[in-house]
Amino acid sequence: MSPPVETKPILLAWSGGKDCLLALQRLLADPQWQVVGLLTTVNRHYQRVAMHGVHRDILLAQTAALGLPLVEVLLDWPGSNEAYEQAHAQALVEARMRWPGIRHCAFGDLFLEDVRDYRVRQLGRENWRAVFPLWGEDTAALSRRFVSEGHRAVLCCVDTQQLDAGYCGRDFDAALLDTLPAGVDPCGERGEFHTLSHAGPLFRQPLALRRGESVLRDGRFQFTDFILDEGAPEEGRPDRGGPHDVARD
Repeated sequence: MSPPVETKPILLAWSGGKDCLLALQRLLADPQWQVVGLLTTVNRHYQRVAMHGVHRDILLAQTAALGLPLVEVLLDWPGSNEAYEQAHAQALVEARMRWPGIRHCAFGDLFLEDVRDYRVRQLGRENWRAVFPLWGEDTAALSRRFVSEGHRAVLCCVDTQQLDAGYCGRDFDAALLDTLPAGVDPCGERGEFHTLSHAGPLFRQPLALRRGESVLRDGRFQFTDFILDEGAPEEGRPDRGGPHDVARD
């Protein structure tokens, strides 16, 4: 009989999008890992998830629906990469205090070597190790599997230098995948778009979202605001700014 697999605690870097959701699914199915929490970078001033521009109250609703605690990397705006790395390191210290012995953090990255190398170096400085559950997978197959398994997401940000702004706000579904232009990665791995996951087999209940305004930022990035409907949990809900308050790290 094979010896039992040692289960190790692990954090998951959580943007709220589809790739980190698939990474969570993969980790939950792997007996060597116990996902103890989600790690998210949040703009302290605007109370939004960095890069994606999603309201923090939606982030809190996601983590509640997934049944996992949240560790926040809080950033001021404007901020530097040095400030981000200091905040990230502090969040890891807090995680170790909460879960003694934890040394691993997972990411939903797929194939960008420079991004992977940066994460390995960043964690290594704090004596942590990076894990990439989806690394090297075919993104066309992965995107289709996301849809076919019943996961649900919407596009919350589009880089209009790579994809038409009209895609922002749309459901990430088979119809969208069928119409993506050649050269656009179906998982948006090169930053063509970012997503917001809101329902599916990992969620205890779907998030009640309604679509808000869309706005172009920096002459390039199209953001679509999504708002948690009334009746959702109020805990931690900030005052809502409009999409013009979206900020990126």
